[in-house]
Amino acid sequence: MFGIWGHDKAAEITYYGLHSMQHRGQDGAGIVVNHEGDLKLHKDVGLVNDVFKRVNFSEFPGRAAIGHVRNATQDDGTFNNVQPLVFRSLNNSVAIAHNGKIINSERIRSQLEDSGSIFQTTSDTEVLAHLMKQNGQETTEDAIIRALKQLVGAYGYMIMTEDKMYVALDPRGIRPLSIGRLGDAYVVASETCAFSIIGATFEREVMPGELLTISDEGIHTTRFILREPRKMCAMEYVYFSRPDSDLNHVNVHSARKRMGIELAKEDPAIDADVVTGVPDSSISAAIGYAEQCGLPYEMGVIKNRYIGRTFIQPSQELRDQGVKMKLSPVKGVIEGKKVVMIDDSIVRGTTSRRIVRLLKEAGAKEVHVRISSPRIENPCLYGIDMSTKEELIAANYTNDEICDIIEADSIAFLSVEGMEKAIVKDRTINQGICAACMTGNYPVLENDSRKEFYRKY
Repeated sequence: MFGIWGHDKAAEITYYGLHSMQHRGQDGAGIVVNHEGDLKLHKDVGLVNDVFKRVNFSEFPGRAAIGHVRNATQDDGTFNNVQPLVFRSLNNSVAIAHNGKIINSERIRSQLEDSGSIFQTTSDTEVLAHLMKQNGQETTEDAIIRALKQLVGAYGYMIMTEDKMYVALDPRGIRPLSIGRLGDAYVVASETCAFSIIGATFEREVMPGELLTISDEGIHTTRFILREPRKMCAMEYVYFSRPDSDLNHVNVHSARKRMGIELAKEDPAIDADVVTGVPDSSISAAIGYAEQCGLPYEMGVIKNRYIGRTFIQPSQELRDQGVKMKLSPVKGVIEGKKVVMIDDSIVRGTTSRRIVRLLKEAGAKEVHVRISSPRIENPCLYGIDMSTKEELIAANYTNDEICDIIEADSIAFLSVEGMEKAIVKDRTINQGICAACMTGNYPVLENDSRKEFYRKY
């Protein structure tokens, strides 16, 4: 998500902000611009460049905007689910963008439909709009807080009305969200890399359980839930975020490099010749691993920059084809060598198996796979596209079996303790991470009662 308030080129700046975060979703993109209280939407399925290639931003005047890139966690491919979503009524209009997943959305949706609500999408984002509008409420801080307190899950929200922009983060802060300044304008983004692209200055992160109200009068903050230890998603550091982003006071590249160092301490390469990383998210860990082992790091695999990320493709068939198209071995680097291949994670095993084959077909004598994160054995409930145990290779096979499946000569994973040591450098400001997909310890569950849920938080 990206939002800006108080800039004459709000729509164009939002476009650049979304472009810098294209890695977070490839299924759709959209921008809503606020021009003197009129909310104008442009959205479509596809990449940011494709969605906006024919847009003349001079036709989208306004001093405020919110935007979104979509990573569909269900294979619906529908235009209606592309965000931001815009809702219009006799009293007012509101636009909503959401990052995360509301795990009790089906139950709330059923209750709302029983009371007369009619939904236009299958997205859990729409649930918030209906909750805010209950009993004919205006979109106010109080209405938003009442709605948020009914939600269970991981969420970052941007809500724009005719005269305000609201920003909210869930009580555990599982998803990232930061505030910056661009001159007199306020900017908000899922990742700080967006600030660098537009020349904005990072101010601070949105706190867990915090609601920000941004308007021409300035910024006002309300804590709708008292803060408890944050549980930022571990996969943001492992794979999802850009290496030049800072999350919860930790630089992503530095965290990944430390993961590689910890992995080398736990499982050093035996008699290897060279270390290579799978571009792009594994390179930082590969550098750290090579440095710790005293081995040369080489670019043994090249990425085609015009192919999207295979992990977030919606079907296995597309993932298989994507891996074949996007990666190529560098034969002159790996031929006749014992290669240590660093990958950031193994979810389904598709990419790892294909790369091992590519390296061996290019003449690698041996391929030893080292994974710079723990075994992913549990589905994610909070918005990462890993929804069932059946699709997770580590949930169904031992290390030796995985090694055979991906055709490697050996395999090892970073321990949970090693990952936490690499990410959580200062517990006074970074109290922990959500590693539920690795440990099975979920910080938020739908069957928590409302009383127990808020006691916990």
